[in-house]
Amino acid sequence: MRTNSFLCSALLATTLLVSLPALAADLTIATKSGPASMDPHFTATSANAEATKHVFDTLLKSGNKLEIEPNLAVSWKPVDDTTWEFKLREGVKFHDGSDFTAEDVKFSIERIPNVTGPNPSTIYVRRVAGVEIVDPLTVRVKTHGSAPTLPNDFVRLFIVSHKAAGAYSTKETAAEGFNSGKATIGTGPYKFVSWAPTQDLVLEKFDGYWGGAQPWDKVVRKEIPNDAARIAQLKAGQVDLISKVPATDLANLEADPAINVVKDESVYIPYLEFDFRENSPMVWDKAGKKLDKNPFLDPRVREAFDLVIDRQTIADVALEGMGVVPTQLVSTNIFGYNKAIQPAAYDVEKAKQLMAEAGFTNGFKVSLNYANDRLPTELGPTVAQLLAAINVQADVNGVPAAVFNPAKTRGEYSLYMASWGTLTGEANYMLSSLMHTNDKGKSLGAFNTRGYSNPQMDKLIEDAGVEMAEAKRRDLLEKANLLVVTDRPDLPLAVNVSAWGVKAGKITYTPRSDEDTLAMDAKPKQ
Repeated sequence: MRTNSFLCSALLATTLLVSLPALAADLTIATKSGPASMDPHFTATSANAEATKHVFDTLLKSGNKLEIEPNLAVSWKPVDDTTWEFKLREGVKFHDGSDFTAEDVKFSIERIPNVTGPNPSTIYVRRVAGVEIVDPLTVRVKTHGSAPTLPNDFVRLFIVSHKAAGAYSTKETAAEGFNSGKATIGTGPYKFVSWAPTQDLVLEKFDGYWGGAQPWDKVVRKEIPNDAARIAQLKAGQVDLISKVPATDLANLEADPAINVVKDESVYIPYLEFDFRENSPMVWDKAGKKLDKNPFLDPRVREAFDLVIDRQTIADVALEGMGVVPTQLVSTNIFGYNKAIQPAAYDVEKAKQLMAEAGFTNGFKVSLNYANDRLPTELGPTVAQLLAAINVQADVNGVPAAVFNPAKTRGEYSLYMASWGTLTGEANYMLSSLMHTNDKGKSLGAFNTRGYSNPQMDKLIEDAGVEMAEAKRRDLLEKANLLVVTDRPDLPLAVNVSAWGVKAGKITYTPRSDEDTLAMDAKPKQ
């Protein structure tokens, strides 16, 4: 009996040891940048959306290649030229046990303009004129004119609880409610536990998730901007998954049997953007005297910049092979991509000639600004070196995104680099945000803070925004993308290739072209 008892105890202990990993299935992710707020409506930045997707569901969702899929809405259709109807998923629960209904959708749409901050998320509801609740699981969205791309916009429409967030829906109250967790009640696969700016975001599995139980009991998302630190923690086994693997570390990680490297071509395109205001704040002659006239208003200067920027060098050197030469500001998988556009020529002599014709033989001095925690380290210096060939002294000024984005919105820069991903899968998302005249009345040009205005561009964008016939809409978008290339308000620099580092023995990871790093795409190694 004593022998049997001992054997039973040993077997039980062995069983428990085998089971422990399954009972404590935790996942630790290290990202280059974290959210600015746990309020999903605060900003449209990718870092915010990536974090809040774990807690909050969107009405529709985009697949790994940005295809539109059902989410909290199971079906959608246009009822007439200015009305879309959305049928909602039945039986969905919020983390506090309350039911998800049409009232939450209406509340979320109407809440966004009241709480949005820098890089405003109003771009996702700009076409909405009103919301009607038909029944608890049906909403009708009235639009300002025809809105063929409303479903595309709604892949970034995060749904919050009208009960939990009701008292936290002004600019003054939102941050306290969501960052503390009081209002951070979603329908997503993970529940909010804790977060503070630049600190760990801690999540736990929501057993009542409508999409099925997740394999990770606990998820910790660490914000580690320093590339070397993220790599070191992965190699030391302190984290399971890292995003934004720098090209310099790829060979080293790929040679490590304990680590897998996963790559994917991204929809994010770093670009150079010009100021179009008469009195531009950060452009001077070589002696440091502020120029009387903004040189970027001259199309010859913009063309010279375009011709002197060697995109292959940017892809090979600045991005160290983790880039593709672009043709336009949207990637090949985006509706409205213009296949006829060829990569920009590289012609230094013609660029010099254009600068001379514009009266800038000796060039000028300008501050080149960008977020150094969003763009590759070598991108700024490489662009500055290329511009030196036409006697432009570009003083590189990389600052954190928390400094860069508000300053850009305030119009403090003359020349800057940023990165744009057409996350809805449809080119009008980029065009209507960056290229249309800033027009609050029409809710267009929300990210156009540098005064660019072209009536021909505006008309193409507005016509595409209401054209329900797919072929006609595609043609309008392709023409608008061609106009961007010829008028040059922005210059695409590269198409990013992204890489993730994964603990080989623990998980497998499916990458997304929008670069989101999600616990939902990480699966336990079988």
